[in-house]
Amino acid sequence: MKQTLRLFGQLIIYSGFAAMLWYFSASPAYERVPPGSALIKLSFAHGADRTADCRERTYEELMELAPNMRAPMDCPRLRRDVAIRMKLDNEVVYDDLLAPTGIHGDGPSITYRRFPVPAGTFLLELGLRDSGRQEGYDYVSRKHISLKPGQSLAIDFHAGGTGFIFE
Repeated sequence: MKQTLRLFGQLIIYSGFAAMLWYFSASPAYERVPPGSALIKLSFAHGADRTADCRERTYEELMELAPNMRAPMDCPRLRRDVAIRMKLDNEVVYDDLLAPTGIHGDGPSITYRRFPVPAGTFLLELGLRDSGRQEGYDYVSRKHISLKPGQSLAIDFHAGGTGFIFE
C-alpha cells in the first residue's frame, strides 16, 4: 500500500513537471522584433592602432635585459580607443568611444548592439576611427538598405580593406 501511494505521488509530481515544461516550451510566444519592425545588429571586435610606434632597442639596452627577454624591437601594448558612429536617415542612433579590452589595454575594442527599426527603406551611414586623428573617420560606409518586417541585418567590420560588411 505504501509503495502504491509513493508511486502515485511520483506520477503526479512528474506529470505536473512535464505539463509545466510543455507549457513553457510554447508559451509565451517569443518574437525577435516587434510586429512590423526589422532589426539592425552592429557587432564587431577590432584592434585599433597602438598608441606609439615601435622603436629599436640599442645594444646597451639589450645587454641589460635577461637573455630570454632580448627582443630587438620595443613595442608599447596600449591600443587606441575606437570611435564608432551609426546614422539612420541622417539621425545619429549610435555614437560611442570603445576602449580596448584586456588587462593592459592591448585587446580589441568590442561592441554588440541591436537596433529595432520600423520596416522600410533607409540611408545607413557608418563611420569608424581607429587611428590618432581627432576629426573624421578612417572608414566610412553609406548604403541604402531596404528592410522587410521581421528581417535582420547584421553589420560586421574587417579592417583589411573591406571595411563594413552587411549580411
